[in-house]
Amino acid sequence: MTDEDQQERVDSIAPDTAAFGPADSLVDPDAGAPVPAQEPATDRHPPTGAMSAERLAMKALEARLLGGERKLRRREVAAGAGLSLLSARKLWRALGFPNFGDEDVAFTERDQAALSTVVDLVRTGKLTEEAAISVTRSIGQMTDRMVVWQIEALVEDMVHEQGVTDAVARKRLVNELPALVDALEEVLVYSWRRQLNAGVQRLAVRAEAGLQASEEGREGDEDDAPLPLARAVGFADLVSYTSLSRRMNEKTLARLVQRFENKCAEIISVGGGRLVKTVGDEVLYIAETPAAGAEISLALAEAFTEDEILPEARVAMVWGRILSRLGDIYGPTVNLAARLTTLADPGTVLVDSMTASALEHDERFVMIPQDPENVRGFGEINPVRLTRGQGKGLVLD
Repeated sequence: MTDEDQQERVDSIAPDTAAFGPADSLVDPDAGAPVPAQEPATDRHPPTGAMSAERLAMKALEARLLGGERKLRRREVAAGAGLSLLSARKLWRALGFPNFGDEDVAFTERDQAALSTVVDLVRTGKLTEEAAISVTRSIGQMTDRMVVWQIEALVEDMVHEQGVTDAVARKRLVNELPALVDALEEVLVYSWRRQLNAGVQRLAVRAEAGLQASEEGREGDEDDAPLPLARAVGFADLVSYTSLSRRMNEKTLARLVQRFENKCAEIISVGGGRLVKTVGDEVLYIAETPAAGAEISLALAEAFTEDEILPEARVAMVWGRILSRLGDIYGPTVNLAARLTTLADPGTVLVDSMTASALEHDERFVMIPQDPENVRGFGEINPVRLTRGQGKGLVLD
């Protein structure tokens, strides 16, 4: 076993309880003494001949994105932040970075500054170590998915607009990106601030309508409820997606998936809900009140029924309590909504009896009881078909 493998094993079984303490309290041998200065190495495998235009463009883009050339090794970055290497690696793993070796010149001064920023939040008492790692992991996972999405969207657009192959488009992307970086970064920060404000209002500040509705929800009094948030949880599942996808080529399938996600995102946001995640042919969403969840669910079922390209969807919605963690939601309410989705007929919306009770006095909705069903994990339940009553429902621009 190499020293690196041995250290990895120690990291996995021994928590670093003093990982973010004062710099002079760190006892990890990897921190403390300054790392001897070494000749910077900007490329461990330099080409023997003249550097190609493509490689020059890639190096220029990398320097711009990373804030300079890679000049630092991991021990140098950790020591510069006054942190043990063990603790630094915890944060890098949370961000989703690969495991660099001691001799890999992989970091810039911006990497050191970012590491110091997170560490200072802990040392000043603004975050606990556990919270810092969790928040860091959220940034790493969300930005990773976002970047993949953006690259694929740009490549697809170049293939369509420039008439080039996928491989050619990916090479050209290196030259196209510099003109987009600043604008994309600006919109990212703007969106994050708007989403943070919306999230605080939605998750931390309980609206009066949500409080009143929660009293009609499951588990009785809010203070005694085992799960903290009362929410409408919905699923929408495309019918016959698997058989359709087998008959489609790559471009057609990509367009179908994109159309499905775009339509769902639009309807859910207009209805005041939040799209939690999409998994292939299925979307999971939440709303703050039973009425909002019902409006979104009906709008989704109607939209896919009327769509000329997409198949119909089965939709189900349940009002109950959930746990919100890691950007996802958990609890029996989520499981029941998923089970009901499989029972729904194409183009219809199902709710359970308790959700129907929360909506029964709202003239915008009509409930039609269905035959009892034996549902795995819940026993016998009484599904109710939700249909539109008075009013126009959600109005999409």
